[in-house]
Amino acid sequence: MADIRSAREIAMEKVEKMESATPEERLAWKYRPEGETLAARYLKDDDNLVAGLSKFEDKVKPYVKAGASDILIRTITLPKNDFTKNTNRKAMEGLRSLKNDKTQLENIYSRLRQLFTHYADQGEKQKKQALQSLKMDFEARIRPEIEKQLGSMSGANIDVEKLPQFQQEWRKVQNQLDSQYLVLLKDYKDAIGKIS
Repeated sequence: MADIRSAREIAMEKVEKMESATPEERLAWKYRPEGETLAARYLKDDDNLVAGLSKFEDKVKPYVKAGASDILIRTITLPKNDFTKNTNRKAMEGLRSLKNDKTQLENIYSRLRQLFTHYADQGEKQKKQALQSLKMDFEARIRPEIEKQLGSMSGANIDVEKLPQFQQEWRKVQNQLDSQYLVLLKDYKDAIGKIS
């Protein structure tokens, strides 16, 4: 019970932190959200990042860039469909316009593109094989139950993919297959975040 704090205590703690904040921290608090907004408008409405950034004073541009970079990096995901492929491309182009070390960025982009290609090719093959295997397994487990319940009508085809239990199991399998790619993706995104 002693570790439960009231909303007032939490608010007072935040006020104390704000009062003891450095000028840099205050600038970050103010201008990182501006960068986040700038990146969101770029992704959604095709606003020009460089033009948007040029509206800020030089002393606050690093904070605006950091906020925009965070949003663009978070936007990059595994290319599961055309929409995510296009969003990834756009986020990567936006980061290219914000980052100074283009060579290092291109090196990471090269590895990122390899990951995406492997995911699209090999990952899809793995998923198809895993789907077929799971379907056969589910049918083998369910058929005896159905034969017991239906008797002579047991020759009917069973569409296991429509069963909630199958869908739940399939989501688990997909997550397991994606996890190996997500680890690498996270590493690459972290590396992009460290580029100046």
